[in-house]
Amino acid sequence: MYHLSQKIVFPPVDTADEDGVVAIGGDLSTKRLLLAYQSGIFPWFNPNEPILWWAPDPRMVLFPDELVVSKSMRAIIRKGTFTVTFNQNFKEVIRHCQNMRRDGQNGTWISDGMREAYCKLHEAGIAKSVEVWQDGELVGGLYGIDLGHVFCGESMFSKRSNASKAGFIALVEYLKAHQYHLLDCQMHNEHLESLGCREIPREDFMKILKGKG
Repeated sequence: MYHLSQKIVFPPVDTADEDGVVAIGGDLSTKRLLLAYQSGIFPWFNPNEPILWWAPDPRMVLFPDELVVSKSMRAIIRKGTFTVTFNQNFKEVIRHCQNMRRDGQNGTWISDGMREAYCKLHEAGIAKSVEVWQDGELVGGLYGIDLGHVFCGESMFSKRSNASKAGFIALVEYLKAHQYHLLDCQMHNEHLESLGCREIPREDFMKILKGKG
């Protein structure tokens, strides 16, 4: 296991263990976080535990052209049930993601320190948010890291049925319109798979990230 020091550097992703952990320790400074995402690495750890840095193989991604939108979801979008905005309330989006209780989880992995770190990334123009509104209330949203050609999704929340899905679809349509190569979804889950996400080899992900794919 590679232990990070004060020096801001990461080992190659192919040194990760079988679970995908590539390093431990370090901090959540803006400079370190940006280098991590540019290197195909992201932090994921429980509060009050050492920071773990991940580069899983395979990698869950969505190529924008492969987005799957169900007939029922298309109807909801046409009806205008939700209004979607971008970067209007990042702090509230990440706060809701932090406080959202999810099935099978005792708590949240988003600590106060992590929330503050990503707010600083937002202030630097690196972290972006999508907000979903209904009748003037923030009912869903997501946030992630914008690398210009790849968007690294981090977390989403929903207070109304289909709200986060509406935000996800709006984000992918934006990425498609602006010729992003892919949306990084990090690790497999069935909900994302239903929207068209799939796993690809880490090697292929890194080629796309580095502009060689």
